[in-house]
Amino acid sequence: MNRKIIHVDMDAFYASIEQRDHPHYRGKPVAVGYEGKRGVVAAASYEARKYGIHSAMPSVTALRRCPQLIFVMPRFDHYRNLSNQIMQIFHEFTDKVEPLSLDEAFLDVTVNHKGNRSATLIASEIKQKIFNRTRLTASAGVSYNKFLAKIASDYQKPDGLFVIEPEQAEAFVEQLPVSKFFGVGKVTAARMEALGIQTGKDLKQWEEIDLVREFGKMGSTYYRFARGIDDREVESERVRKSLGAEETYADDLEEMVDILAALDQLALEVYRRAEKRKFLARTLTLKIKYADFTVITRSRTVGHYIRTYSELFDLGKELLLQADDLLDRRIRLMGLTLRNADAGQDLLPAEGIQLSLNFEEDE
Repeated sequence: MNRKIIHVDMDAFYASIEQRDHPHYRGKPVAVGYEGKRGVVAAASYEARKYGIHSAMPSVTALRRCPQLIFVMPRFDHYRNLSNQIMQIFHEFTDKVEPLSLDEAFLDVTVNHKGNRSATLIASEIKQKIFNRTRLTASAGVSYNKFLAKIASDYQKPDGLFVIEPEQAEAFVEQLPVSKFFGVGKVTAARMEALGIQTGKDLKQWEEIDLVREFGKMGSTYYRFARGIDDREVESERVRKSLGAEETYADDLEEMVDILAALDQLALEVYRRAEKRKFLARTLTLKIKYADFTVITRSRTVGHYIRTYSELFDLGKELLLQADDLLDRRIRLMGLTLRNADAGQDLLPAEGIQLSLNFEEDE
């Protein structure tokens, strides 16, 4: 409980950038993404969220909910540049920065460059610096561990600053809906509700062994979270374990010539990303989603590092030809992913790389 952890989360990052850069979008429902029939929302402004629109929602669904929704094509290079500016601000205060994605990060400010003993004041100063330099707002959560800091950052969005003190933690967690717990998704929340677990207080009544029986190894994590316990360190460097790209096609792929052309583009994109990040791996995985939404994956591990575009394409083609009934089925989505990285070559900041050619999700 001696640690001082801050979680900073930008407010509707991609959409806010577009509203900042285009004044006529301000105050209007904006979605960053692709409007076509296979499009997906990458980010939604707060005005759009009032209609229930959120990231990863199909564009056609979003438009049904809000016919006046404004779609904006994403500018990921621009978003990354702004993210780098924000990360530089974090490093002005501490070297212990763990990015989770382009728009959020944990900071351990127990010992910090400013010699400031108040994590709350540091969080406030960070928020102000972000706004002064980018004209964007961020929300920050402050507590003694990562679990509580992340919950706190979401508690008063947008432009919020919320602190959970050690003596307040257990009572705060007891009244918290389990759906707000870090690591509890919709499916797990529904399972918990079926078991009569709706709040942290309900969760706290369960023995660890029973939670493990119901939820596997995450059961132990939920047991600790219910008591405000999280011993995870802020990791300033993390080994990237995979890198890849995938694409959802506007029209289903049916002819082999079109399928191979699409595979060629995927191999080129994965090669470009791997070359840029000096990423080495021995395993290639092909993912295919058919028109009926059936998903298959095929993997191949070789005895050397996959270094060239031609090897990526050739391995991908081998995996493609292993797919069952390929010639009789239409392909909706295809992806290639490199895995089994060499740790010595892959110590990179944990930027939360997005693996889609179509969009990069902003939560």
